[in-house]
Amino acid sequence: MSAARAIGLLLGAAADGVIGEPKRGRPVTVFTRAVRTVDASLPQHRLAGVAFAGGLAGSAVVAGVLAERSLRRSPVLQALGTAVATWAVLGGAGLAADGTELARDLEEGELDAARETLSELDSRQTGGLNVVGLSRASVESVAQHTADAVVGPLFWGAVAGMPGLLAARTVSVLRTVGDPTRPAGWFARRLDDLVNLLPTRFAAALTVSSAPVVGGSAAGAWRAWRRDTAAHPSPNAGRMEAAFAGALEIRLGGRTVYPHGVEELPVLGDGRNPDAGHVTRAVELSRVVGWLAGVSSAVLAALFGLRRRSR
Repeated sequence: MSAARAIGLLLGAAADGVIGEPKRGRPVTVFTRAVRTVDASLPQHRLAGVAFAGGLAGSAVVAGVLAERSLRRSPVLQALGTAVATWAVLGGAGLAADGTELARDLEEGELDAARETLSELDSRQTGGLNVVGLSRASVESVAQHTADAVVGPLFWGAVAGMPGLLAARTVSVLRTVGDPTRPAGWFARRLDDLVNLLPTRFAAALTVSSAPVVGGSAAGAWRAWRRDTAAHPSPNAGRMEAAFAGALEIRLGGRTVYPHGVEELPVLGDGRNPDAGHVTRAVELSRVVGWLAGVSSAVLAALFGLRRRSR
């Protein structure tokens, strides 16, 4: 089981990079659109939001358990099933495509197009953002989605197989599309904070290791991660964004306008203001972190299997 899981995670992560994002979107893309539609129609009642978000997350776990049980007699089918599930839920290819498009639009001065693309990744208000503001928001979005849509599913896939893959990605989708002022969004944020507590720190560590590959600073990533995240309101997002800021030697954070109000977030990093070139480098850094996460998840799955056998 452990070998099949490790191989499946590697194959799925490789497929995410090789196949890319299909024109009609992979299952997680379709799922995201459906969740956004349903969430917008829910009544403003906390119980309804909790039932919706909790029901989706629970259903993902059940679906993963049933899928694994149906394939457990054949290691080959287990590996293939894990590979398909991994490819279906990972967001690395889509994130790279969106980040590259953002960088190109910012470089060419197409700010309206950049605002539209950014709105698909981030819930902040983009209408009043200039080039610097859009660049900052783009790097922050790439950083956070690298943790939530790539490293998180791979981490939990290594620990819990297909149930972990499906549940982790479902929770990240709920957080992404959910309005925090609405019941489902509020509950999804609390659940996401818990589910990604360990994966985000793992992702930040991978960012530190990956920084030199894209011409960044590993020391800067480590320093910003350890120094600047204490004041951030999120137990997870600030760490990844700070690591990216330090790695790229730029400043992130600050005043951010959301539909529910203005948040004065702490400044992360101590470099210059970001520009379109930094968005391109953030995408490159995200790719390297994703590749390392794929390999690390396979190793972690194998180690868990060896530990179970030794018992």
